Amino acid sequence: MAERSQTAPEAGNDIGNEDVIGGNVSKYVVLPNGYSGQPKKGHLTFDACFESGNLGRVEQVCEFEYDLFIRPDTCNPRFRVWFNFTVENVKESQRVIFNIVNFSKTKSLYRDGMAPMVKSTSRPKWQRLPPKNVYYYRCPDHRKNYVMSFAFCFDREDDIYQFAYCYPYTYTRFQHYLDSLQKRNMDYFFREQLGQSVQQRQLDLLTITSPENLREGTEKKVIFITGRVHPGETPSSFVCQGIIDFLVSQHPIARVLREHLVFKIAPMLNPDGVYLGNYRCSLMGFDLNRHWLDPSPWAHPTLHGVKQLIIKMYNDPKTSLEFYIDIHAHSTMMNGFMYGNIFEDEERFQRQSIFPKLLCQNAEDFSYTSTSFNRDAVKAGTGRRFLGGLLDHTSYCYTLEVSFYSYIIGGTTAAVPYTEEAYMKLGRNVARTFLDYYRLNSLVERMTVPMPRLRSKEERRLGWDHPSCLRADQQLEVLGVPMCAGRALNEHQGSDIQWHLECSSTALPLGLISCSPSGPGSWNDVAVSNSLLLPDHSFH
Repeated sequence: MAERSQTAPEAGNDIGNEDVIGGNVSKYVVLPNGYSGQPKKGHLTFDACFESGNLGRVEQVCEFEYDLFIRPDTCNPRFRVWFNFTVENVKESQRVIFNIVNFSKTKSLYRDGMAPMVKSTSRPKWQRLPPKNVYYYRCPDHRKNYVMSFAFCFDREDDIYQFAYCYPYTYTRFQHYLDSLQKRNMDYFFREQLGQSVQQRQLDLLTITSPENLREGTEKKVIFITGRVHPGETPSSFVCQGIIDFLVSQHPIARVLREHLVFKIAPMLNPDGVYLGNYRCSLMGFDLNRHWLDPSPWAHPTLHGVKQLIIKMYNDPKTSLEFYIDIHAHSTMMNGFMYGNIFEDEERFQRQSIFPKLLCQNAEDFSYTSTSFNRDAVKAGTGRRFLGGLLDHTSYCYTLEVSFYSYIIGGTTAAVPYTEEAYMKLGRNVARTFLDYYRLNSLVERMTVPMPRLRSKEERRLGWDHPSCLRADQQLEVLGVPMCAGRALNEHQGSDIQWHLECSSTALPLGLISCSPSGPGSWNDVAVSNSLLLPDHSFH
């Protein structure tokens, strides 16, 4: 690895590197030392000034190697994990090594095969780099902090390439999704604005239930679900969307659940943090999931609004708040799993384990062995801990975690990387598990099959196999297979990105080789005759 500039602040110093990162890079062109004039092809241009973008600084180490610095969360320099940036003005067959040098966490799934996401303008489907392209190591040039390096070869000069920590899910995408649901005018779907964030973004609250359950004086069993309190934990939004898509569908299980339960869902508790590209904090630098005990209406307005609603429901004698589930993503563990609370009442403690056990039976990626119950002092301000102490013995509060990277199916050892669809599938299985918990299965079996009807314009757009368009006469096994939103299962065959690197010792010949037929949207073969050398870190 080439020697760093001696004039730059030392990475990781308390004063210096992190403090000088005040925002995202904006169309930042990296020019070689001593070069003057207009940028040429191959002088890379970095940008993160877009929604949910994050890249604070770029330093060129040598011709092909770049140090990249994550911008810390706004008003809180402690958290540096999420990255999301674009690179353009590339040359065909240009080979690079990107080093992300200022992660705030030492433990990472990069040790276990996780790799960054990448897509380009001509190939807009997110793909993971193969693990053999990615190196996670302690670096003496950066105070022995952990660095994630990955090698890459650009193959199309006119493309803009985008790299991210995980699949992005922006606030705007979320709003468009809710708008599309609202336009369908379903009488069992209700959307309201529960409040606003500090930057005046909407705090949406969804209610999904049969209209009869909302009549005055009707007794209600409520399931309350929240997500994205930590903005960089994007899998939370995909799981949440899977829950919503299933609950608003015409699937027999969804219809039974709507008739018997009231689902209250606040899918995005930290819209400012999501929009800004933070990993853990709100605009003002607060980890909202540590402020449930006493949220401020001006500093934590979204949290304050949700807490007030939950307390109001708890005090309503006609409302039984049965479940609270807060959805997160985990940066060091595999699979989906849950955290629960510890109670002095042994019977209540045992009953609390029922739902995770049922979910484990329904979802192959959910691990009950990784599920744990605790009362750690550091978690005292979380929604699970606070509401677990507030609500009575009939209520159960969980944190649902899902890996940023992969899951391991029982009886195997191979890690299966999560996709957007796999995250949403977990959400669908979370929803259907309530059928088992409340023993409503017999009602599904007795449900009559309605006559076929013409599809709406929205359903024609989504396609028959989208979970929100399922009919009562479709098989229940559809929950166990991927549902592609309106696309044939083989539509993307031939368009997946193959990021190919072969490794011999520490020499990495870089190239992109497509294993798919050539054509629009596929990667062309790139001939590479030279190799780049990554440092040998075996002394660590």
